Amino acid sequence: MDVGVIADTHDNVEAVERAVAIFEDRDIEVLLHCGDVIAPPVVPFFEGFEVHAVLGNNDGEVAGLEAAFEALGSGSQLHGRFAELRIDGVDVAMLHGEDRSEVEAHAESGDYEFVCFGHHHEREQQSVGGTTVLNPGAHFPTVPEEHRTVAIVDLEAGSVMFESV
Repeated sequence: MDVGVIADTHDNVEAVERAVAIFEDRDIEVLLHCGDVIAPPVVPFFEGFEVHAVLGNNDGEVAGLEAAFEALGSGSQLHGRFAELRIDGVDVAMLHGEDRSEVEAHAESGDYEFVCFGHHHEREQQSVGGTTVLNPGAHFPTVPEEHRTVAIVDLEAGSVMFESV
């Protein structure tokens, strides 16, 4: 099963639309959003997916965001500041990741095959033991082109591919 990973959309509707097109082209059904959606009006652009999201440091209107993710249906949910998910038998941790030591601690725990985070506005992939640590990139207006990406994770193979948005 392939899963889409996105972060730091910062109300950038054009980037969200391009990312959604990438996910649709790849027949992705489940998306992980690693925080900084910002406001509820952008959430409906993810309609048709099961979306699991965490809060970032810039997310406001928490009650509105919770309601917007719930309205997507398909099990979509805003999980708060941290999510621990089991997807197709694979353990995934997701957080926004302002504190790199927190990201590293989850990776070093060995409890997860993937630790997904955002906040730093740079795409990143590294291995820590048997854990893949992944930042899919960002869509804030000042982010350099090479970091305006999303990630496609093949859970079965344990591989990651970045797609430019």
